[in-house]
Formats: sequence, structure tokens, C-alpha cells
Amino acid sequence: MPEKKQNVVRALERAAHPLRSTEPGGNTADLRALDSMIGDATVVGLGEATHGSHEFFTMKERVFRHLVEKKGFTTFSLEMSWSSGLQINEYLQTGKGDVRKIAKEALGSSPWEREEFVSLIEWMRDFNRSHPNRTVHFMGNDVGAPTLSDEFFGRVTSYVQRNHPAVLPRLNGLYAGLRPIDDVFAYLGKPLAERQQLAAKAQQALELVSGQEGSEEEEFVWAEQNARSIAQTTKFLTMDITNPDSVAASQRFRDEVMAQNVTWWQRETGGKVLLSAHNDHVGYLAGDPEMYPKTQGSFLRDTMGKNYLPIGFTFNQGSFLSKDAALGGDWKKFTVGSAGPGRNEHILDQVRYRDFYLDVRHSPAPTRSWLNTARPTLNLGTQFPAEPRDIAIAKSFDILIHLHEVREADKMKP
Repeated sequence: MPEKKQNVVRALERAAHPLRSTEPGGNTADLRALDSMIGDATVVGLGEATHGSHEFFTMKERVFRHLVEKKGFTTFSLEMSWSSGLQINEYLQTGKGDVRKIAKEALGSSPWEREEFVSLIEWMRDFNRSHPNRTVHFMGNDVGAPTLSDEFFGRVTSYVQRNHPAVLPRLNGLYAGLRPIDDVFAYLGKPLAERQQLAAKAQQALELVSGQEGSEEEEFVWAEQNARSIAQTTKFLTMDITNPDSVAASQRFRDEVMAQNVTWWQRETGGKVLLSAHNDHVGYLAGDPEMYPKTQGSFLRDTMGKNYLPIGFTFNQGSFLSKDAALGGDWKKFTVGSAGPGRNEHILDQVRYRDFYLDVRHSPAPTRSWLNTARPTLNLGTQFPAEPRDIAIAKSFDILIHLHEVREADKMKP
């Protein structure tokens, strides 16, 4: 290895904190340095370099447990629909229903329909059972779910029926033809003009609900947010999937909405949030700026400043879940070999620790130029094959976790 690269590796080793494990439970002394790195941040973004690797998912549970127990975090927020997040959260608060059935309904057709997320939900429910005065919550911050059920629309119309019955016929009329959205992929098959018209009605419905404040404030703000989610989702679904410019604009809108929903939740609940999403969403910059021109992390930095802190993941080799096509299709296993020369992961994997994390904001001098230089890095999403894209680690994340090897997440048991 050339001397310059050896110097970078040695400096990375001095800055790195080895991980004892990526599995939740047990001693967390190896995470103490992470506490000081996070500091007083109220929202921590924890990325993933693939959608569907066991170690990324279990590490998220491990970090969340630690932050709940040591730093008072209260919410796990996932890159999934607002409506599905409410479904899981109600189980966490009440214990009503079967965890596997609820997880399958809420996470179905996503890469998170896996045993690792059942484990997380089970731990959160157990925590709430033991801490009734300090419960934890699950929220979805995204749009474009497979369904927006009739029951979810009912959260809005039932509020109006109870508190403002005179405007209920108008609200029902605006939601006619839209309620429910049984399948987003089928919905995208509707003519664009029809989807635009339905989105305009959903926005009018939101404005109608927003104008009805006057009943119990908490009940109102949640009904308004649910109506906002319907409007957000239908606007997102006006994208023209045949036009790359439209898709990029929709993804920008999506990231903005995800940031708005997290900000809304944090403001309304006052709790600290661990935000789970792909690296390209939690980071300040995406590896594919043409597809993701402004990220959720960038929007959160704009609104929250240093109260937002992104943590990225890299990995050297292993297996994961992805699809042959971004829209539709099944999640299945793919495998990649070790990172080649020229990749960020190639140098990171020379560090003597198998798995480790480091604060890229306060790295030793020999690493600063290296961390600020964009070079190929593998971030795998909803479609594979995909090539590594140029990422400057220090420009995207405040903290980096590097894992030597990952494997595909476990299928959910019956």
C-alpha cells in the first residue's frame, strides 16, 4: 500500500471506535463514545447502505435501545408511510393485536417486512409495558405506501363528523373517488390528469380541515396531520413515471415531506427521534444527485441546524435485498464481493477493526482531505444492478459506521 494511503489508514485507526457487536442486547460500553458524538441532537438520522441487510437492521435496534435507555430518545421513525407508522404505534401503546400480523400488514411489500423489524417492535412493546410513564413510539414519515386504507381516511372524516358535522358532506365529496387507495402501483396506472385532479381535491380537503380548528387542540392537530398525509401522498403520486425530470422533482418533494413530518412529530411530541432511512435520504448529500437533488437530511439541517445529526453506513462485502425493477417486483437476495481499489470502502476496510465507527467532523489531519474527497461508494436501493457513485463521506455525514460484511435480512416467520 502506498505510504499516503497507509497514513490515512493509521489515522482512521486512531479515530475509530471498534464495535463489540451489531446485535442488540448485552453490554453497550462500546457505544459510549457515540453518546458524546451525538451530543444534544434531537433528531439522529441513521442510514443504511442497502435496503435489506441483517446487520444494518440489527445495529439500528441496538443503537435505538441505547439511545432510549441512555439519552432519553422516544421515537423510532422509519422511511415508510405515515398511516402504516400509526398502525404500529397503536400496537406499541395498547398491546392490542398480534405483532406479526400487524408487522406484515404495515411493512408488507417493503424490505422491512423482516424478522429484524419484528424484533424491534417486540422490544419497543416490552419497553412500554415496563415503562408506562415513559413510552416509546414508532412513526412513518414517508409517502407512497402500498395502501391508504378506508380506515385511515376515517381518522379524518370521523374527527369532522364529531366536531364539525356541517362540513362533513363537503369533505366526503372531496374524498370521493380517492378513498381508499388500495394499491399505489395500480393508482399510478390512472391517467396523469385524473391523478392531478384527485390530488387537488385532497389538498382542498386538507384546507377544509385546517379551517375547522376550535375543538380540542390535540385532536385537531392529529386530524389535520392525517389529512396532510393524504394530500402529500396524492401529490407525490402525480409524478409522470415516464419523465426523468418529473421523477427527480417527485423525489425532492418526497424528501421534503419526510423532513416536514419528522419535524412536525418532534415539535408536537417534544421527544428525541432516531430516523431510519437509506443513506441517500439521511445524509446531507445523495450519491445520485440527479435522482435525489435535495435530501431529507439537507432539509432537516435547514430547519433544525445542529439539532439534526446524520450517521452513514458503509460495508465492504455481502448480501442484501433489492429488486430487478424499481417499481413493482419482489425483494430478493443479491450479493457483492469486496470493494476494489479506489472505493471509499476499500480504504475503510484496511482499518484493523472488523466493524467500527468514527466522528468524521473531528478526524485527524491526515484523514480530512481523504474524507472530503468524493470517490466511488456503494449505496444500494430499490433496484440492482447498480454502480458505486461518488460520495465525499465528510460532506454527507457527521458520523460513519463501517461494517466488514453483511448478509441479507431474515424472512419474516409465519
